[in-house]
Amino acid sequence: MAEFLKLYQENPDPRRVQQVAEVLRAGGVIIYPTDTVYGIGCDITLQKAVEKICRIKGINPKKHNFSIVCADLSHLALYTRVIPKPVFKLMKKGLPGPFTFILEASSQVPKMLHSGKRTVGIRVPDHKIPRAIVEELGHPILSTSLINEGLPLEYSTNPELIFEKYQHLVDLVIDGGQGSYVPSTVVDCTGDEVKCLREGLGKMEDLY
Repeated sequence: MAEFLKLYQENPDPRRVQQVAEVLRAGGVIIYPTDTVYGIGCDITLQKAVEKICRIKGINPKKHNFSIVCADLSHLALYTRVIPKPVFKLMKKGLPGPFTFILEASSQVPKMLHSGKRTVGIRVPDHKIPRAIVEELGHPILSTSLINEGLPLEYSTNPELIFEKYQHLVDLVIDGGQGSYVPSTVVDCTGDEVKCLREGLGKMEDLY
């Protein structure tokens, strides 16, 4: 059964953050808050944990778009290929914030996640809890949205109901307060022109 852990965004308890990081290092799967929807994530370096998320969500890793949740932009060089200056400028303006930037993936991104196009989504949430967890862990969290089609929204936004539904499927659920039901805005930066693939909480005009 999962642990239910309360964290406050304004000042996440370092001991509890360390506890979350230890669960991730041990191959655990966590549910955690972001600046948009609650996410389900694991240590990006542990394939069995990634496979567990795929089983929980009923998804094919080669067809599903995962995101890498970072604490800041310092991990970009490791997980992405060379980023054009105009794209980096957009990212600096939009992050931390409710955007997912699709970039060309480097060889450091787990092979099982490569779809037909070798791309990866980069997230730096404007939320202290996930950023504190990533900093403590030392590398990004592989993540996907908790929202499931056909499921009442409160089961993806209310921490207590999330725990009720997922307590026997994941290892830890973080109560970071009521979540949003509006996902991040997805921006494709892999072509000649930057394109908005999904309009979410982030406003494209805020990037320019």
